[in-house]
Amino acid sequence: MASVPALATRLLELHHTGTTLVLPNVWDAWSATVVAGAGFEALSIGSHPLADSRGQGDNEDMTLDDALDGVRRICAAVPDVPVTADMEAGYGAEPSELVERLLEAGAVGLNIEDTVHSEGGRMRSVAEHADYIGGLGQAADAAGVDLVINARTDAFVAKGRFDDPVAEAITRLLACEEAGARCSYPVAAPDADSLRRILDALSGPVNVIADPRQGSAAGSLEDLQAMGVHRVTFGPLLQKALAPDLAALVTPWKQR
Repeated sequence: MASVPALATRLLELHHTGTTLVLPNVWDAWSATVVAGAGFEALSIGSHPLADSRGQGDNEDMTLDDALDGVRRICAAVPDVPVTADMEAGYGAEPSELVERLLEAGAVGLNIEDTVHSEGGRMRSVAEHADYIGGLGQAADAAGVDLVINARTDAFVAKGRFDDPVAEAITRLLACEEAGARCSYPVAAPDADSLRRILDALSGPVNVIADPRQGSAAGSLEDLQAMGVHRVTFGPLLQKALAPDLAALVTPWKQR
């Protein structure tokens, strides 16, 4: 079994190979072993599919204990595969506590967003989010682990809040890069032009969400590769895409 520091370093290296890293979002030990068995070198845990698998809600309806229970089970199922986990806005934990407990659970990367659902869905300021990211980085450095911090902004999700959501996303993600984020996540970037502006402005890796069947708002995997996108995740869309297939598989067996 690989050590946590070794897995973290490997995950960081995978962000800088010159190719687009695809991290399918898993939600339990079974889905993790299936995806790892398909040959993926690293995995992501989505908070939404994890919550659904537990019968709980997204947006910090789970507690930190709940989320880490799922993370621990998944990491134990794929002990030689680097795993990064969506930790929403941190579940109210201080950065040092979150890093300590996440590493103990076996994850070597995390996604942190700037919408704090446990506090009424308020959006952190640019400085507040960057400070939280910086605290995570300091805690990881103190632990001697190359924790891959993926800084997410909801600038595009907050409809009507910003006159120029692209400019707002860039401002927020630049501040997070400067604070130590190792990847940036402008979730729901609406089109290729918006994504290109973000890629041009940032110096580090950028994460894009995609539907495993339909691609991303900015195009197919090939399009994203041509644009220089470093990382692709599916969020809740992989689990969602499987639901019709499952229903179709069992429906012929219904009693009539």
